[in-house]
Amino acid sequence: MADTRIDPYRNYRYRLEIDSIQIAGFSQVTIADASNNPIEYREGTDPTTVRKLSGLNQYGAITLVRGLTANLELYNWFTTIAQLGTDAPNARRNLSIILMGDDGNDTARWNVIYAWPSKYQPGQLDGKGSEVLLETLEITNEGITRVS
Repeated sequence: MADTRIDPYRNYRYRLEIDSIQIAGFSQVTIADASNNPIEYREGTDPTTVRKLSGLNQYGAITLVRGLTANLELYNWFTTIAQLGTDAPNARRNLSIILMGDDGNDTARWNVIYAWPSKYQPGQLDGKGSEVLLETLEITNEGITRVS
């Protein structure tokens, strides 16, 4: 039996929860990067090298891609932000991205705080195509934490 502690996780089984409500059917979820931008600092009496201090934490946008359906819930969330801003009621939400193992059990989880949609793209229409029309939602946030 393989030691599952050292086997890398596969990336094809996952689910998304927005404020603990499971939203299904995403063909792709891109987890954003997190970074801490260093601040360079030097006093006049320091050696001729620059000290680096930790700066502000920054979190990139999460990208959600799914087939366009009649469900307008995510689009309506975007239009609320576009019309009323992030101070609107229920504008900022918490979400979780949950990676599932082959057995269907949760294997990793990322919690995202103060998230809101900052970009919506309905997809590209093609008269000669036969693919599924994909909509993309870009989610801005103020923090991503891996909890398992």
